[in-house]
Amino acid sequence: MLETSARLLRLLSLLQTPRDWTGTELAERLEVSARTIRNDVERLRALGYPVNATRGSVGGYRLGAGADLPPLLLDDEEAVAVAIGLRTAAGGTIAGVEETSLRALAKLEQVLPSRLRRRVNALQAYTVPVPRDEPGPRVTAETLTVLTACCRDREVLRFGYRTHDGSETVRKVEPYRLVNWGRRWYLVAWDLDRGDWRTFRVDRLTPRVPTGPRFTARELPEDVTDRVRRGVSSAAWRYRADVTVHASAEEVTARINPAVGTVEAVDANTCVLHTGADSIETMAVHLGLLNAPFHVTEPPQLVDYLRELADRYRDATRI
Repeated sequence: MLETSARLLRLLSLLQTPRDWTGTELAERLEVSARTIRNDVERLRALGYPVNATRGSVGGYRLGAGADLPPLLLDDEEAVAVAIGLRTAAGGTIAGVEETSLRALAKLEQVLPSRLRRRVNALQAYTVPVPRDEPGPRVTAETLTVLTACCRDREVLRFGYRTHDGSETVRKVEPYRLVNWGRRWYLVAWDLDRGDWRTFRVDRLTPRVPTGPRFTARELPEDVTDRVRRGVSSAAWRYRADVTVHASAEEVTARINPAVGTVEAVDANTCVLHTGADSIETMAVHLGLLNAPFHVTEPPQLVDYLRELADRYRDATRI
């Protein structure tokens, strides 16, 4: 039989799993009586852990949310996963969390057993991140918090929005979902002024508080990821192009990243790639990686750049 302190830690570990435990199940796991389980639950509550209990045949115990954050009990793999996540967050796309992540990581590493600290430190020492080829857009944790709260509480949101040409507009929407796509965050919402679904880049918006009244939820017209994917290859980009590719739609779809664009079949051997990018150079790279003949007529900047690339590659192979 475990000593009281060790038994409490084991009980706490069981209660942190996302399920309800009956007193009988816990007693069998810890090889004690149901009365001992009841006493141990009271001890955990006295230490600040909010252990909820429900009665009845389907009742049981579960660790709930309290007013204060009690100490967390992590197993070895969970502790390593949290440490890795904190290191990643320190250099991610959410502005303002770097210092907080490093503070939390320092506290975690201070109490990690030496065997786990070695694993975490080895990961840091022998992993070399590749610098991004261009700085990604960043959003603040505060902005994400406001947006997700409005989605959860179904509150109308007003925000300033910066368009591609730098002009500012004020939008009023019913927010539904946030989508994290690569280095960008997108808000899928019903635009009240335009009476239609819209996708907004979060790094271009500034929430205005207080938020508006509650709204009755609408049924989403489609999978939000599919909607954002189409938005990424169209209105979200500075440059857009419809490219005729002499290959089947299945072949082209398999060759591109979903964020590059969407593919529309014309016939068995031809399709149209609806694509876009923040720069003409990036779009040209995507087209070159298709490994299939293609034809493009606009935008004129893309046509001119492809001709320039063709001359450059031809000169590079002359003897």
